[in-house]
This record gives sequence, C-alpha cells and structure tokens, in this order.
Amino acid sequence: MIAHLLEQFRAGKPAALARAVSIVENHRAGFEQVLAHQHTLLGRARRIGITGPPGAGKSTLTTRLARHYRTRALRVGIVAVDPTSPFTGGALLGDRIRMEEVALDPGVFIRSMATRGSLGGLATATREVCDVLDGFGMDVILIETVGVGQSELDVSRAADSTLVVLVPESGDSIQTLKAGVMEIADVFTVNKADRPGADRLRNDIELMLGLRAGATMKDVPAHHGVDLRSAPDRDALRDAMNPARAARAAAREEAPAQWTPPVLRTIAAQGEGIDEVADALERHFRYLESSGELRTRRRARLRERVMEIVEQQVRERLWRDADTMTWLDAQLDALEAGTLVPFAAADMLRQRSAALLTGASFAPLQDA
Repeated sequence: MIAHLLEQFRAGKPAALARAVSIVENHRAGFEQVLAHQHTLLGRARRIGITGPPGAGKSTLTTRLARHYRTRALRVGIVAVDPTSPFTGGALLGDRIRMEEVALDPGVFIRSMATRGSLGGLATATREVCDVLDGFGMDVILIETVGVGQSELDVSRAADSTLVVLVPESGDSIQTLKAGVMEIADVFTVNKADRPGADRLRNDIELMLGLRAGATMKDVPAHHGVDLRSAPDRDALRDAMNPARAARAAAREEAPAQWTPPVLRTIAAQGEGIDEVADALERHFRYLESSGELRTRRRARLRERVMEIVEQQVRERLWRDADTMTWLDAQLDALEAGTLVPFAAADMLRQRSAALLTGASFAPLQDA
C-alpha cells in the first residue's frame, strides 16, 4: 500500500499528498517510509513561520500572503496549528474556516493540525508534515502557530524565516522586552495598524531592537573637535542617540552584514501592507543564503530531527515494554525505603535494556 501511495505521490496526485500527510501526522504504519522517500527532496521550499498572540490576525495574514504568492504562480502549503478540542482531541479547524478564500485554489494545500498537548505553539508532527509538503514540490510553506505567549517558540526551529504578528492590544510596551519573542522574530508586523496605539507599539519594538543591537551611542564621535553645526554630524548624532531610528535604518539595508528585523504595519483584513511583508521576507531569505545562515539553520533542523527520533524511540521502546515496566515496579520498594536512589535505578534500567534500545526498527521499502 505504501509503495503504491509513493508512486501516486511522485506523480503529483493531490489525493496522494493528503493521504501521505495523514499517515505522517498520525504516525500510522509506514510513516517512516513516507518520510524517508521525501528526504532527498527536501530544501526546495521556503518555510515561513507565522506566530503571535491569539487574535492578532495570523490566519488572515497567512491567507493574504498565500494569495500574494499565488499571484506569482508559486505553490503554497499551509500548516495551520489549532488548539486541541477537549472533546475529540482534534483541531477546531477555525483557521481553515478563515482561509476559505484560498481553500479551493488547486495551488494551495491547507492542513489543520491539533496541538495534542504540545506546548511549543506547534503540533508534534508539524515539521514532519512540512517535509511531506516540501517533498511534494511546494514552493512556499506557511506555518501558522496556535496563539502563543512568551515561551512557545518552536516555530523558530521549524522555519527558515519567522514573522511575529502583534497588535496594539498585545500589551503595554514592557512586552517588547520579552527576550524570547524578540529573538525569534526575523520580521515584525503590527497588524490592525488602523487602531490606536499601533505607531507607539511599532516604535517600542524598534527601540528594543536598537538597544539590543547596542546601537545607542555606537557611532557618536568624541566631542572634542567635532563641529556639531555641520548637517552630516548632526544627522549622525541624531541617529546614533536614537536606537529606534538606528534600528529602522539598519532594517532598510539591502545587503546587511547582520540582519535587523524590520517592523512593518499591516491591516491584513483590508490587504494593506502585505506586499511589504512579502518583500521583507524575500530580503531575509536572500540574507540567509548570502550569509550561509540558511544552511546553518537547516543543518540544525536535521540535528534536532535525529535527536527527536531517538527520544521518541527510547520512550516507546522502554515504556511500552511489559518486562521493563514489571522490573521497574519491582524496584519501588527499594526506592521507597531509600536503599535505592532514582539515578542508580535509571543506570540499572539502561544497562538491562541495552538490547531493547539498540535494535534497528526502520526497514525502507525496496521499491521506494
């Protein structure tokens, strides 16, 4: 069955893509073969993460970006992560409802995924589903996270570029000091920019970016012998003493030595500012390629993927093995009495489970 599916997948059948995504997302039998088939095809798609607090307009912005890329004849995959339903365990599918205007486009593939208890803003299998879309030939993959707070930062490890969407109601200016969100963003946008407070929030973000980069006073010359009456010196002094202005100027550089996230304004519901966001993402991708950072990020993803697989296999093999659980239960008396400590029990468990942990589990299809 998997061999036939992969044959249809290679032929570019949309139904085969949907089936492959379902198999990988739910880790059904044969999902390893499906992912192995994609591996040599990875790296063609640009992966763009879109994150921000609930209600920031991420779904609308994602839809507008998808339409923008479709006008350029690019194939777009969208992975929209929704909160898990407390009743069915599935995604609430609210994102797909909001993306109705692109849902019927044959060049757009949308997959809603449930977080299923994951706390990082993404579902557990998000990166694997992105691999399937990449292998199918999508040009751009938009990864929309569930509404996140200050620690759910998995999207930065799954995407080449990360777009952080904020709104004037996101909180007071102290929120821009939160290091996690500030550090994962490659591009900021203040959405719903027609609301009061949008310009202030944008300035606050640029101020924090300037301070973080050490822009303040960096280019201020020593005061001795400087003629402050000259226009160039006044301009340089003004920019150097204003971190927000310095960050804004750095973000406009076409070929920067170091990337400074631009802070843009959008009204996604009206389609305003979308071209500017897409242009900033394009400039960031060019920067990644020219600086070598793109290869670094993608190699880091491969390393993390191997680590994730090992952790998953260890958990499944150990805690689903009846003999292992029986042995562990037999140690509880000694642990309770204090004659055995948990670290020693863990060492003993690893030693006795060596054969269980080192056995091979992946058998690739011969005809795949």
